[in-house]
Amino acid sequence: MSEQAVKAQGVGASVLRKEDDRLLRGRGQFVADIRLAGMKDVAFVRSPLAHAKLIGVHVPDQIRERVVIAADLAGVKPIRAVSGLAGFKPSDQPVLAFEKVRQVGELLAMCVADTRAEAEDVAAMVELDLEELPAVHDMLEARKPGSALLHENWGDNVFLETFVDINFEAALDAPIKITRQISTARQSMAPMEGRGTVAYWDNRMEQLVLYTGSQMPHIVRTGLAECLGLQERQVRIVSPDVGGGFGYKGILLPEDICLGWYAMKCGHPVRWIEDRREHLTAGANCREHHYDITVYADRDGTLRGVDCVAHVDSGAYSSYPFSACLEAAQVASILPGPYDFPSYRCRTYSVATNKCPILPYRGVARTGVCYAIELMMDAIARECRMEPHEVRLKNLVRPDQMPFDNITKKHFDSGDYPEALRRAMTAVDLPAIRERQKRGEPDGRLIGIGHSIYCEQGAHGTSVYAGWGIPMVPGHEQATVRMTPDGGLELRIGAHSHGQSMETTLPQVAHEILGIDISRIKLVHGDTEYTPYSTGSWGSRCAVMSGGAVATASRELAKLAKGIGAHLLQARIEDVDMIEGSVVGPSGSVTLAEIAHTWYRKPQHLPASVDPRGLEVTIGHKPIRDSGTFSYAAHVATVAVDPEMGDIEILDYVIVEDGGKLINPMVVDGQIYGGLAQGIGTALYEEMNFDASGQPLASTFADYLLPGPTEVPAPRLDHMETLAPYTEFGVKGIGEGGAIAPPAAIGNAVNDALRCYGVELLRTPMTPHRVLEAIHRTSGRLPDARDAVPEKSVEGELA
Repeated sequence: MSEQAVKAQGVGASVLRKEDDRLLRGRGQFVADIRLAGMKDVAFVRSPLAHAKLIGVHVPDQIRERVVIAADLAGVKPIRAVSGLAGFKPSDQPVLAFEKVRQVGELLAMCVADTRAEAEDVAAMVELDLEELPAVHDMLEARKPGSALLHENWGDNVFLETFVDINFEAALDAPIKITRQISTARQSMAPMEGRGTVAYWDNRMEQLVLYTGSQMPHIVRTGLAECLGLQERQVRIVSPDVGGGFGYKGILLPEDICLGWYAMKCGHPVRWIEDRREHLTAGANCREHHYDITVYADRDGTLRGVDCVAHVDSGAYSSYPFSACLEAAQVASILPGPYDFPSYRCRTYSVATNKCPILPYRGVARTGVCYAIELMMDAIARECRMEPHEVRLKNLVRPDQMPFDNITKKHFDSGDYPEALRRAMTAVDLPAIRERQKRGEPDGRLIGIGHSIYCEQGAHGTSVYAGWGIPMVPGHEQATVRMTPDGGLELRIGAHSHGQSMETTLPQVAHEILGIDISRIKLVHGDTEYTPYSTGSWGSRCAVMSGGAVATASRELAKLAKGIGAHLLQARIEDVDMIEGSVVGPSGSVTLAEIAHTWYRKPQHLPASVDPRGLEVTIGHKPIRDSGTFSYAAHVATVAVDPEMGDIEILDYVIVEDGGKLINPMVVDGQIYGGLAQGIGTALYEEMNFDASGQPLASTFADYLLPGPTEVPAPRLDHMETLAPYTEFGVKGIGEGGAIAPPAAIGNAVNDALRCYGVELLRTPMTPHRVLEAIHRTSGRLPDARDAVPEKSVEGELA
């Protein structure tokens, strides 16, 4: 293989995705594609009320053998996701509800039949006796005295309260004080593939086997074993192709437990495939935040301090394994973002309501936090009559401060945040946009430009999560690397790909070290029977953790191969090297395929002293420092707002990101594009509303709006590669970043366009109705284009 070919497949090469050959031909295998002999289908009876006493579930005699209710599940434990954080109140989520229901869609009975349609007919025959209770549908109202209680033994509706106070009093004499109420709507994750489970009992192996689209198969196995009273060796989780996860496929489901229990009893496989109505009305939600936030600043735009009270609607139960406090408790630690300032105070509340539980959605808390702090940075700029990017440049952590411990002790490992913003601003030509605003648009629309910049801690280490006391602690990852007798390579990892392209990128990592063509490298993942233990795919960790483990194991395999190759070349091991898939010595070379053939099929040619590990290695990996990696990006959006219709069009979108060394830049582009689409959905379209009785008001995609191709522009993307100092190759986690910044960038652009009306939009999504409502609140004030342009000149600021 030539040196050029080696470089074309290794770390840094934009190799085409191996997965696409089967996925684009319709040859993928998802849970719904699994067909087993004798399999029956399941439909669930779900609560039609958000909050009610459960008087009874009445099952007609003629269908009793096909229906399972809570009383049948003797010995099955509820789902319990606790946290070790002081003051956390645990909740028991029953697998099938009894005594009380706490959300619309909560499981009440499982119905089994030959087809899904027949199972739904059986479910329709089950009668419910419910006594409706007042529903808690608003998280701010839920904290008020006299509010109905979800979990009566708590005495309130708060899973957890946290408080941080760092030198806050020192900020109070700042000349600028700005307060805003900022909120983000509850969203429903919307992967192309919904959830699903196929379960059967393997008599030969004495093992419960579950096929389920899961981001973390090993964690699901642990939780399922606990609830069903099994040893973990008795549970096998197989996660085949997964059609998108985003956090939605990241928890143990009560449906999993129901099907697992039934499969152990009935002697045949059972299947449940979630339909979209179940997904929207009963599945987990995310991102419902409220910020009462105040910033303190000097007249030159220097940020002095931040004071915030944040609420997060956590829903009815604590989801396994992340717990109900994951979002709100993180808010306090990540709200400062990439800024350096001396005074900080933050109180957070994880609030229980009669809605489905929240989950960590792509960007986990950071999207809401970025929206809050970035809107406030623009508010400071308006007060100081400065350009927003100038205020940011004044307050961003500088490259000469790296590595930097910020005010909440987050350890920023590397990067040049100001340079990312400068590059983005250079790309958009701000003076030209300001001149265009002064001229006005021929069609009467208003032009605005908005910025946002964030940092994302990914690849979290043990020290970060150990204090949370939740059922999982990350920090390391293992990989198995094994040569096959014909010279191919198998990689086995415990994480699982649901769109991250690991079947391509991890072979690239192995190729970088061993030189084996990636077409001969196979990734085995998604099956707890064959893969090392892992906390799974979440938190932008796979390239750092699994990639690091594959690199470490590949290097160890290279040592073993060199030992065998040195013997075959009759050379000392210190005199040979691994070059382009061959062991090369002073007098010749031998390929890895020849080495593998000798080890497996001609062992008589090897001495007794050969390393008995052969050509297979399982080894763990931790970054040098386990404080996580910090990727970041600057986003700049240019929008046009129609003041008569409220319509918002994205005219231009620029992203300058830094994910460290990019294993595959094309894959990173795809990750960022996909995240941008989701961020646009958060900014402009997606909202899961509930009425006062806790009823979800969207049950189809006609009610719950998602952006489509015409709403998502092609961004202009620029990569910076500041190598992370603690990881293999200098990689940083990047998978979630694209979804974090868009709501803030678009929100600031909309507010920039509307500043001539003297209004701000402070809630997502920024719908036409909310735009018009904000304009009408100004009592008909006529726009003045000059109001859209800051007093201070922008000339020369980007040099």
